[in-house]
Amino acid sequence: MCLGIPGRIVRRWVQDDGAILAEADFAGELRTVRLNYLPDLQVGDFTIVHAGFALTKLDPDEAARTTALMRDVGLLGPEGDEPLVVPADWIDRPAP
Repeated sequence: MCLGIPGRIVRRWVQDDGAILAEADFAGELRTVRLNYLPDLQVGDFTIVHAGFALTKLDPDEAARTTALMRDVGLLGPEGDEPLVVPADWIDRPAP
């Protein structure tokens, strides 16, 4: 499941095999993401990630609006809190 939480690049590096990696902050949770599809992303840029790959760059205002909306509807806890766990009944499951 992908919620499309905006992530801010806080560190980036290139591996010996050519993989361009970054550490991104998603509402307080740090994750490693691949930047090979968007190699121009730099520290401080915001992105949306799917399956570990950065797929789009967001401007900071759009990232802030999206994060605020997610907090308003309960998908994220209040700023400074740990991210909330999405209830199991919200997750799409294949039909039996």
